[in-house]
Amino acid sequence: SASIYLCELMLVRQLKKKITRNHTYRTMITTKNEVKIRLDQFAYRQFDQPEYRGTQIPTTKEDFMEKLNVLLTENEPTLSEGYAPFCKHIFVPNFVENLKVGAVEITNDNQHLLKSEYVARTEQELPVLSRWFPRDDIDIPDATWLDLILYSKDQIDKEAESMNLEPPSEQYDWGIISIKGQNESYELPMNPITMMRNALGKEEGGSGVPLTRENYIESVNFWKSHATVS
Repeated sequence: SASIYLCELMLVRQLKKKITRNHTYRTMITTKNEVKIRLDQFAYRQFDQPEYRGTQIPTTKEDFMEKLNVLLTENEPTLSEGYAPFCKHIFVPNFVENLKVGAVEITNDNQHLLKSEYVARTEQELPVLSRWFPRDDIDIPDATWLDLILYSKDQIDKEAESMNLEPPSEQYDWGIISIKGQNESYELPMNPITMMRNALGKEEGGSGVPLTRENYIESVNFWKSHATVS
């Protein structure tokens, strides 16, 4: 009957959507030294959400990974140490046109433009107090460098399971969980509230890495004079 056919059609469409969400062959690359890197879904918001606070990527995920693939197959990438053994960084020259830095300095001339709100990055996370500059209200310089933040497959799987999410099915070594546009070829301090969220544990959207006073003070010293853009 027509009703049965309609139900079957809706089921097929739902299955196709599920396959599309999990099927990331276009966002997987293998580097010159045979390291497999995929674009993790956590980073998709930087491409898809106009309201994202931080570095927005003004191109498609496929185009970004295709160009990154060329760059990393021609030049063997250096995996720089991150804040934990499961975290690495790859710093590459910015290859995306019109990609801006994700944070700017707070000055006497622009501090009145700052906005604040309690924000959760995902539905599973607790909202935390955030502040930012509306990107339409200030001049934002183009980024000269990209900081690709990587998590190991094991860490990504653990965090997904802790939040009752299905881990990625692909076989890979590292997942890009964040992309920071900046003008420095080294790691900038993590936002203090991100450090606190990490210390809360995987169940609340963090990594489970304890907070250290020294790193926290370093982070505060940077972020008290900088803010993200949105």
